[in-house]
Amino acid sequence: MTPPIYLTSTFAFKAYDEHGGYEYSRTANPGRDLLADTLARLEGGAGAVVTASGMAAVDLVLSRVGRGDLVLAPHDCYGGTWRLLSMRRARGHFDVVFVDQSNAADLAAAFARKPALVLIETPSNPLMRVVDIAAIAAQAKKTGARVAVDNTFLSPALQRPIPLGADFVIHSTTKYLNGHSDVVGGAVIAADSAEIDELLLWANVTGVAGSPFDAYLTLRGLRTLFPRIERQQKSAMAVAAFLERQSAVASVNYPGLASHPQHALAKAQQTGFGAMLSFELAGGVEAVRQFVEAVAIFTLAESLGGVESLVAHPATMTHAGMGSEARRAAGISDGLLRLSVGLEAEADLLGDLETALAAIV
Repeated sequence: MTPPIYLTSTFAFKAYDEHGGYEYSRTANPGRDLLADTLARLEGGAGAVVTASGMAAVDLVLSRVGRGDLVLAPHDCYGGTWRLLSMRRARGHFDVVFVDQSNAADLAAAFARKPALVLIETPSNPLMRVVDIAAIAAQAKKTGARVAVDNTFLSPALQRPIPLGADFVIHSTTKYLNGHSDVVGGAVIAADSAEIDELLLWANVTGVAGSPFDAYLTLRGLRTLFPRIERQQKSAMAVAAFLERQSAVASVNYPGLASHPQHALAKAQQTGFGAMLSFELAGGVEAVRQFVEAVAIFTLAESLGGVESLVAHPATMTHAGMGSEARRAAGISDGLLRLSVGLEAEADLLGDLETALAAIV
């Protein structure tokens, strides 16, 4: 009932020039292969590559583009992705254009430059903007671009980008897939088996494969993915509705709210709204300081998707590396807070937020 952990680094050959399917755990490992197969089935892909981190997964997809190629990326993406793209561009590995992918004119102008790869993050981190995967994928196909969608915020429990036209799906398995804040890992799922062969080759060459023990833990977490997310998004909806009614809160970003600009798109594209949201405090930085010092159940920490509820301040935490100018362009203000809603009792979460908001003077 429980898959074993193959902790061995090397495997015995059957005979001269004949192995039994496994040689060395950097190249392939039975437990990691089981996780890859499980993720591919969940996402509707042809196969998957399990990596040591979510950033390794993003970088593995970027290995499919070369010098002189253009990557079209969202202007409001995760800070780590923005930093990776910017640093590889600075080293001349490829070119990058950051675009508001919800703006049709900006998107059309970017596609006119014939990108080789389009990165999509929907909902975006941390502003929870939603873009139309199918529409962007259709545009990409016309120009010969591949499409990669970061599905970390929703997981295949709530969104499946490959049936919508994506070539790749990227995950930080650290988050909802594992769900217990005790693993750092990533994965790339591909729609085409030929792409998987290329990705596996490069992962072996560069040594970015995930560890067997981490694969075991992630498989364990996956068993409760659907009930975890069902409970977490129910609480997140209650939290978002509560925050929307508070005078200390200037705005709330949660696709499940009817007030969200892309609510209808999210409802059509997703099978749920997830457990991530962000909100802007009217009092700016000082209000943020008072709020995070007053919360007791929400822990001030980076990451997301675990069973515990977390609060993060993107400007000084997850998106600090973007710099103030890039954050302003993306709409990430100093008064923005991001919540990852866990499995605590809904009443306790709402009470904690009410207490913290009351502490703002």
